Amino acid sequence: MPETPSAAIILAGGRASRLSGAAKPLLDIDGRTLLDRAVAAVAGCAPIVVVGPPSPLQADVVWTRETPSFGGPVAGIAAALALIDTAEVYVLAADLPNAEAAVAVLRQHPPLSSNADENQNQDGICLTDAAGRVQWLLGRYRTASLRRAVVALPDSGHGASVRALLEGLALTTLPAGDLATDVDTWDDLERARAMMSTPRRDDAIASASDEETT
Repeated sequence: MPETPSAAIILAGGRASRLSGAAKPLLDIDGRTLLDRAVAAVAGCAPIVVVGPPSPLQADVVWTRETPSFGGPVAGIAAALALIDTAEVYVLAADLPNAEAAVAVLRQHPPLSSNADENQNQDGICLTDAAGRVQWLLGRYRTASLRRAVVALPDSGHGASVRALLEGLALTTLPAGDLATDVDTWDDLERARAMMSTPRRDDAIASASDEETT
């Protein structure tokens, strides 16, 4: 189905305290950084606003920061919304190894701005992980709904949780299983790297088997 023109917000400015302060969006998995994966996932969106310190990217993005820095994800969303005028916006954390496949699930949903009866009172959709947890920072939202939610919070959302921002909205959740897995710790990173390398190992094994039978 044709997709409604959408913007995207990628949150890439956290402290990564459980990763000893490492620049989490720049962590490499199978030759690509987590930030590269997030940006590729929302290809076609305009603008793509990355909230965080500018980093080398081979993509057309707009960089911004919340003021003051490290004000939390809600403050980052608020800063990015000031640069967006589309009816819908994707919101992603920059720590998703499977960002492209996960966003593909979101893209399959009918436009939120549609006049269809089932979408009239819908503020957004987001994915749930394998444990059934709602992944607020893996969603597609009405831009106007996000603006209203930000205005309702004190201090422009600085220090507020994403749950506080979004839990009052009318949201549809879609199960995504392991596609919604994020990277918060070094163990998460190693698991993601192992998972991404498995198809390559399987292909090598299959290729070797084919050679033995020819």
